[in-house]
Amino acid sequence: MAQHIIELHRVSKRYSEDVTAVNKVSLQVKPGEFVSLVGQSGTGKTTLMKLLIGEERPTSGNIIIGGWDITNIRTSELPLLRKQIGVVFQDFKLLSKKTVYENVAFALEVSGANVGRIRKIVPQVLKIVGLDTKKNKFPHQLSGGEKQRVVIARSLSHKPKILIADEPTGNLDSLNAQGIVTLLQKINSLGTTIILVTHDREIVNALQKRVVTLDSGKVVSDQEKGKYLL
Repeated sequence: MAQHIIELHRVSKRYSEDVTAVNKVSLQVKPGEFVSLVGQSGTGKTTLMKLLIGEERPTSGNIIIGGWDITNIRTSELPLLRKQIGVVFQDFKLLSKKTVYENVAFALEVSGANVGRIRKIVPQVLKIVGLDTKKNKFPHQLSGGEKQRVVIARSLSHKPKILIADEPTGNLDSLNAQGIVTLLQKINSLGTTIILVTHDREIVNALQKRVVTLDSGKVVSDQEKGKYLL
């Protein structure tokens, strides 16, 4: 196993001469770590996330995921990368006319999984996120916290080594937000590396995990058991 599951070596992303979203970021994450990536709006968090999942390519520097240099990843290779990195977005992106079960199954269908594999995996991930009794409900019948759990279940369906959660509590009240963070901790305890992109000070401080702080596209702080500094 590689010593680091994520390696960024002096990674920059420039959109123009005047706009540098990520500026010479070097960062290493070990397998099984839980890392909060924090910073105010416009500090480069979302761009960094897009670089990790291959949605953006760096202007300079190198990105290595699980020993695989994805710096110049080809479009045809993206599906393979996305099976290794699950992504949870703030806006749920659920299919309104599909049930909880069908929403999770659909993610497997589009990647070519056969019926037997789908029938095996979907109940497993729904149980992990605590929605096994809600499998026949539709999104409009769920609370915000439950919708986010479906998104997490969907992202777990490929059994990714890394889960990136982009502001997963942004649309939730404090009780549901805490439930989602507890779930992320549970998934982390099962061995999945978690990158939590957030600006929620209370959640970050309560976690007492590693905190990487971005400001103006640069890493300005990297604490083993950190707090939200900004």
